[in-house]
Amino acid sequence: MIRLNCFILAKEDKKETVLEAARRLTAASLQQEGCVAYDIFTSATRPEVMMICETWRDQAALDAHSASDEFIKYVGEMRENAEMKLERFEF
Repeated sequence: MIRLNCFILAKEDKKETVLEAARRLTAASLQQEGCVAYDIFTSATRPEVMMICETWRDQAALDAHSASDEFIKYVGEMRENAEMKLERFEF
C-alpha cells in the first residue's frame, strides 16, 4: 500500500478555490480502481492549511490516478492557487 500526505497552503483569498478543487478531486479519486482511502483535512488553527491523505493499493493504481484527467485538471487548479508538499509512505 502507498500512503500520500499532500500538504496544501492556499494563497491569500484562494482557500475556497483550492478546497473546491480538492473536493472534486476527492470525489473522482474515490471512484478509481485501487483507491483505498482519500480525504481532505483542514487545520483547526490555520484555515489556509489543508491536507489530502490518500491510500493506494499499489504503484500501478497510483500511476493511473496521476495520469487521470481529473488529477491533471484539479491538481493543476490547486497548484495555481497554493503551495503543495508531498510525503510518501509505503507499507
